[in-house]
Formats: sequence, C-alpha cells, structure tokens
Amino acid sequence: MVSEAKKILVVEDNPAFSSIVQFHLERVGYEVIVAFDGHEAKQRIRQNSDLFDLVITDQQMPHVSGEELVRYLQQDTKYSRTPIIMLTAKALELDVTRLRDEFNVTAVIAKPFSPTDLVGTVEECLGMQVSP
Repeated sequence: MVSEAKKILVVEDNPAFSSIVQFHLERVGYEVIVAFDGHEAKQRIRQNSDLFDLVITDQQMPHVSGEELVRYLQQDTKYSRTPIIMLTAKALELDVTRLRDEFNVTAVIAKPFSPTDLVGTVEECLGMQVSP
C-alpha cells in the first residue's frame, strides 16, 4: 500500500478503461480523479488547489488530445516536472522518442495493458517500491 496517498489525474475518454485504471490505482492506495477528455482535465487542474503527483492521459481523445494536454501542463510551472504516463491504442504508430524528448512524457503504455504493469509503471514514475 502507498504510505501517503498520492493524487493521480487519469484522463481517459473510454469509461471502461478509466474504471479499470481507477480501480487498480485506488486498490493500492492512490487518490484518483478521473476526467473524460483533455478539456475536462484542464478544468480539474484549475479547480484543484492540491497538485496532482502524476498524470495518466490517453493519447487520442475528443476536444483536447493527450499531446495538447501535455503541452498545457508543460506551460504551467507547477506541472512542468510532473510525471506523465501516456496510454495509447496506437503505440506502433507513435514516435515514443519524440514524446519523451519534446513532450517530457515519462512512459508510454500500449492498450490493452496489464493493470499490474500499469501500477508498476506508476510506482516507478513516482520513485516508489512496488508493494509485495
């Protein structure tokens, strides 16, 4: 379990995927806030007085894409160093190196994904040990 609840913003337009991510992260002790597109994510970022410790975003979403959201986060000094995990159904089509270099994306996870791998990646991005 996580000793002090880290706050994670999950931005995913597919309700099934967002529920899976939320369930598995809350199960190990994270506080999870879900937004269903990049526009809603921007609103949640502006509304929350506490900073998110990590952002997990889908790459393809209506209104504001994952890349646009990441660009928005980079322009906010409070979030410019926040770890970002990008989920994508198009992993083979994405230039992961460009995402890391240009957008400072910490990790890219292809859909479908293993919830165990996702939690492990979150733990790694936050610099924590995975619970036994």
